[in-house]
Amino acid sequence: MATDIEVTFPENLKVEAKINDYVLTTDQPKKSGGDGSAPSPTELFTVSIATCSGYFALKFCRTRNLETTGMRLKMRYEWDKEQKRYPTMAIELELPERFPEKYRGAIIKAMNQCVVKQHIQQPPEFEITVI
Repeated sequence: MATDIEVTFPENLKVEAKINDYVLTTDQPKKSGGDGSAPSPTELFTVSIATCSGYFALKFCRTRNLETTGMRLKMRYEWDKEQKRYPTMAIELELPERFPEKYRGAIIKAMNQCVVKQHIQQPPEFEITVI
């Protein structure tokens, strides 16, 4: 089943995407001519990786009735101006105090199941048309 995303251009460099019942707004930083009122598309890209990894960590814990209070995920990345890309993304999961040692490797494997990350590793084909 295909999913459609409808994109509109409300003002200046803002771009809105409607998917299902949600509307996501992006903007460009002020230094790039935008208003800086919303994350840029590339920031949403990084957020999708971080939240997807976090989802798989959370799901791992919930299916095993493991405590998640205090669990946090941080992702660090830097923009390479010459390559116009993020060459490295470092994801760090802070586990709760009493997280069982035996699950440390397994939760990393679970986080590696992130579907967004898998799309980067095996990219889809893109078809662009103008009507």
